[in-house]
Parts: sequence; structure tokens; C-alpha cells
Amino acid sequence: MQYHVEGMDCASCVGKIETALARMPGVTDVQVNFATEKLELTLAPDATTQRSDVEKTIKRLGFGITDYTDKKTAADTGSDDNHQDVLLAEKRWWQTLKGKQVVGLGILMSVAYVISLLFPAYGVWVFAVAVLAGVYSFARKAAVLAMSGSPFSIEMLMTVAALGALIIGEAEEAAAVVFLFSVGELLESVAADRARAGIRALASLAPKTAVLLDAQGGQRNVPAASLQVNDMVLVRPGDKVSADGVITQGTSSLDDSPITGESIPVVKALGDKVFAGSINLDGALQVRVQKTASDNTIARIIELVEEAQASKAPTARFIEKFSRYYTPTVMALALLVIIIPPLVMGGAWATWLYRGLALLLIACPCALVLSTPAAVASGLAVGARRGLLIKGGSALEIIGRVNTVAFDKTGTLTEGKPRVTDVVAFTDGRTNSQGGDKVLALFASVESDSNHPLANAIVEHAKTAGLVIPKAFNARATAGKAVHATVAERALAIGSPVYAAAEALLSAKQQAQIEALQNEGKTVSVLFDEKSREALGLVALRDELREDAQQGVAQLKAMGVRSVMLTGDNRLTANALASHLDIEWRAELLPEDKLRLLSEMKDNTEIAMVGDGINDAPALATADVGIAMGGGTDVAIETADVALLKSRVTDVAQLIALSRATLSNIHQNVIFALGLKGVFLITTVLGMTGLWIAVLADTGATVLVTLNALRLLRFKGARPLVTAPKN
Repeated sequence: MQYHVEGMDCASCVGKIETALARMPGVTDVQVNFATEKLELTLAPDATTQRSDVEKTIKRLGFGITDYTDKKTAADTGSDDNHQDVLLAEKRWWQTLKGKQVVGLGILMSVAYVISLLFPAYGVWVFAVAVLAGVYSFARKAAVLAMSGSPFSIEMLMTVAALGALIIGEAEEAAAVVFLFSVGELLESVAADRARAGIRALASLAPKTAVLLDAQGGQRNVPAASLQVNDMVLVRPGDKVSADGVITQGTSSLDDSPITGESIPVVKALGDKVFAGSINLDGALQVRVQKTASDNTIARIIELVEEAQASKAPTARFIEKFSRYYTPTVMALALLVIIIPPLVMGGAWATWLYRGLALLLIACPCALVLSTPAAVASGLAVGARRGLLIKGGSALEIIGRVNTVAFDKTGTLTEGKPRVTDVVAFTDGRTNSQGGDKVLALFASVESDSNHPLANAIVEHAKTAGLVIPKAFNARATAGKAVHATVAERALAIGSPVYAAAEALLSAKQQAQIEALQNEGKTVSVLFDEKSREALGLVALRDELREDAQQGVAQLKAMGVRSVMLTGDNRLTANALASHLDIEWRAELLPEDKLRLLSEMKDNTEIAMVGDGINDAPALATADVGIAMGGGTDVAIETADVALLKSRVTDVAQLIALSRATLSNIHQNVIFALGLKGVFLITTVLGMTGLWIAVLADTGATVLVTLNALRLLRFKGARPLVTAPKN
């Protein structure tokens, strides 16, 4: 069962709901996500508890409840109900239930003050009426919470304090307590709504409608949620792309920033993939749908962010346990303050009762409990906005403590696509000359029927150069050694330098050229005539570094984080690339070798692993934090704790900087919450502060902790470094 719960103002509300539902027969697996206001639970089919009982319990606790499936369907289809939800979310504070309560209590308080001035004899009674009217809703909720297993709620503490003050004749101050508490509740509600704005912003990216094309080319508008796989849709200039899919017709620039955070528009054409929510800038596109609305990129991002915000960070779990003991301890202290001074020191009962009631208000742990989840929610939201998809508060905390980052090479530090870097014609010794073009055309001809990545790179390079590729006949391969074909009646072969040295005649100068290229980390293929054994030329390829790889590693080094490159490639290639990056390296590693190295490094340090392939999944799972490049395989992304949607190396440093900023924010919040309460505990016992100050100390601390957490939304990221390229 899934529900949308409205009215949760702080993380302690989660505990109240979970405690109440856990006591109901047949109800298990209760999970409440404060950030998304989502409730999930399992109800046994044969349980005496019914769905209506669950809903009644939530309502009695003072929260609104809506079936989550109905709400989500309305959101997907863009129905009027969803429009109403948006309107509700945009209500001004005075239009909400809590806002109306504050306004009503304010008017009641003002009337009471006026009457007390005009008719002093009746002032106490008027304030008493104001207190009883204002405290009723809180007392009712406190009673329900107590019966549901949460006797130490803030509502209970406030009710006892207000009624206690009324009993000892402090009616005016009791009224101030009720009013200030209501204002604090309203401020918490406004702050909580701000914290949830990130999820609403993500949800708003999803397109609501689509232009569906039928077999005859006709067009009609349909809800985007109704699109099925293989449907054809039209995306006009200025439209949002209505579904994840592939372009079947047209070319256009697309703004992918809503999905990946990449600010520069990307030109896409036939065969390129597009994402739902991207903005089509200039050309009309026809797109074949590949994923339904519930499975597209935006839906997956929202789901992962919701799951991340539902998972509690280690610090949050510790503080929740701490607060369970903290509140009863402070309540016991308040009782001792009320009893001991009058009995032992002969103090006035009224005075010490008043101070004990003030301590009750300070006992509320709202600010403390909220200190971590508020900061984590902001950190996750700003990460998602920057294309850093972090799967939980635990991962967000651990990342900031990482001091070693292990990078896979292919597809992570490099582009993952081999490119031709050198073409050498042995017949005339010239590179990229007339002879070089002829040799390249022959290379492409022999490789034209192969689907090997190196072959594809050679053929693509020849086409880009505008060369005419001769027709090849009798193409065949010698597994792991060479490819053969007949071109212009010549029997040609392309093989590795080792194979070519055995089958062809290579001069010392040619061998030296090959070795020089290999020492630069390049893969060399040699073309030769099989009959004459004459070497005709060579092509060198290399999987080039990403543009930001050097910058990303330099940023990590500046932050005191060690970087290590782990690769299955040969040592020459690894050494050549590592020298450009100024990075440690380990080469010729099998997947199990990576696991062994990570396990060894984990003994002495917190380590993150960055990868993108299926073979990286075990290593990503083994590391303290697994980070997947967004352009990688689904297996790697699902296994990892973090996905970098922009596939940028510099985002690893941004991720660590964000985590460190979040941890710092959490520490500030905890120190502030405990410090403020500690100060007012002392001043209250000494009689320097009273009830209404105690209320401000509690609600004010909660609001300020939330506002401090919201500062993370302005996170600027790690400072970029300007590094000179290595020669």
C-alpha cells in the first residue's frame, strides 16, 4: 500500500506515524519518506486491520492522506486533480490550515489584550479562554499520539506547559506559548515545503502531452503517459521530448540540461537517443518510443532520488536513537527541577513549577532530529540538479570521507571509443600524405566487413577523410591474429606487429616507428601484401582521454584525495595515459584482480571506485562507494551508489565537495540545536528566561536548522583548477 501524507513538518513526524502504524495488527514494513511525503506499508490479507483503519489512524494523528496511486496517475495524465495538487502546493501561508490557525489565534490574542486593558478584572479569564481555544487541537493530537505509542511528543509537552502555566495563574504567558508554538509550527511547515521543492521541480520536468503519429502520418495529441514502446511521436521546435526514444527522422539541437545538467545544446540526428523532458530547439524530429513514461530517464531519476531520501544516513540513525533517550531524560530533569528545590531548599512551588514547565518545552528534540535529514535532503536535491544522482544519505555521507578514488580506464578516464591517431605509409615514409591516404583506404577496405571496434574506427576515419574505399573480396579472419581480403587483385592482410613481423618483411626503421607509437600507449595494426611480404603501412589507434580527465584528477589531488587508475589494458598504454594525468596506475588486471586490489586498499582507507562497464559492477559493489558514469551500462549504474549523468571526471571532485559541504552543514546543525538548548536549559533553571522564550528556543532552532540546510541549495561546487597540459 502506498499513500501520500500531507502535513509532515519535521522528521519527528515520521517517527510518530511509524510508531502508530507498527502497533496495528497485520501492518508491517512501514516506511515514511519525509522529503516526498510518501508512506509505504504492507498489510496482511487476513489481518483484522483494514485499509480504512490505516487512513483513520493517519487522520487522527493530524495528517492528510491520499492514495498514492491515484495521485501519481493524475500527475502522469495531467488531469484536473493534478492541477488542484499544484494549486495546493502553491497556497500562500495564510491560506493553509496552520496559517488560518495562526491568524485566528492572533486575533483572539489581540482581543484578549484589549479586553484585559479595558476590563482588568476579566483579563485573566479572557486569556484563559484564548489558551483553551488554542490548545484544544494540540491536546487532542497529543492524546492520540500518546495512545499510539508516542507519549513524549512536542504537542504533549506544549499542552502540559500551557495548561500548567494556566493553573499557576500565568494565563497571559500561557496564551503567548500557544500562539508562538502555532507560529513555529507554521514556519516549520513553510520551511519543509521549501525543502520538498526539489522533488516537485524534478516531477515538473516530465512532459504531460505528446504528438502521436499514426501509420498514415496523421497527428493527434495524447497524454505522454499513454505512449507505448515503438509508438512514433513528433517533437516540434520548442517542444519537450515526450518520451525516451531514438530519432528516426530529422536533425536538431536539443537542450538536455533538465536531464543531465549539461548546459551546452547537443546536435542529434538519425539513430541518436533522446530523453523525455529534453527541449527541442530548432528542428522537427520523429522519434520512436523506447521506454514508457513509468520507465523513462526522468521517472528513474525521481524514483532513485525518492529512494535516496527515504534511506537514512548513519548520522540520522544515531541522532534518532539519541533523541529517544534525550527527551525522557530532559523530562525527568524537569520533574526534578519542580520537586527538589521546594522540598530541599524551601523554594516556592509556583516558581519552580514554572521553570520546570519551561524545561518541558525545551525538551522537544525537533531541531536535533531534523538537523541531519534536512541537510541530506538538500544535498541530494542539489546533486540531482547537477547531474550527480546519489542513492541515499549513507552514500552522501561516506563520499565526503573518501581519500582514495580508483578509476577504471576505458570509458571512464577515456572516451571508450578508439580513434585513429596516426597513418604511416611505409612506401614513401610520409604520414597523412598522398601515400597515407592510399594506405588508409586499403586499411578501410580490408576492415570493411569486420565489426571489431578498431575496424569500425578505421573505416569511420577513412569516411570522414572523404576517401574512396575500394571493394574487398574473400574477406576472412585468423582469430586473434589478422584479417585478410583481396583488394584490386592483391592479397592483403592486417595484423598485430608481432604477427606482421612473422609474416612480412619489416625493416629496423619500421620496427622503430612501431615501438615509438606503442610507447605512446597506442595500438598499432600493420598492413602487408601476403604474396610479396611487403609491409605497406600502419595505423595507430588510441582510446583518448576525456577532455576533463586531467582537470578532474588535478582537482582531486588539490582536495587531498589520491587517484589510482586500474585497467586491464597493457602496461605501455597504461603508463602513457597515466603520465599525462599524473596518476598512479595498475595494468593488465582481470576483474578479480581489481577486487583484490580494492580489498587491500580498503584495509587502510575509505575508497571510491569509478567505472562504467559490466565488468566494473563487482568492483563498484566492493568499494565503500561505487560511482558509475552515466553513459555506462545499466548494470554498472544499478550497482553503483552514485551515477554521474554528465559522464564527466570533474564531477567526482564535485561529488566529494558536495558531500563535505553536507557533512559540515550537519555538524553545524547538530552543534546549533544542542548548543541552543543547552544555553536555555541553564538560563531557565536560573530563572533568567521563561515559557515564551522556551518556545522560541525550540521552534526557532527548528526553523533555523532547516534554513541552514537550505543554504546547500546554493552550493557552488569544487573550485575549478587551471592546469597546463603536459607535453
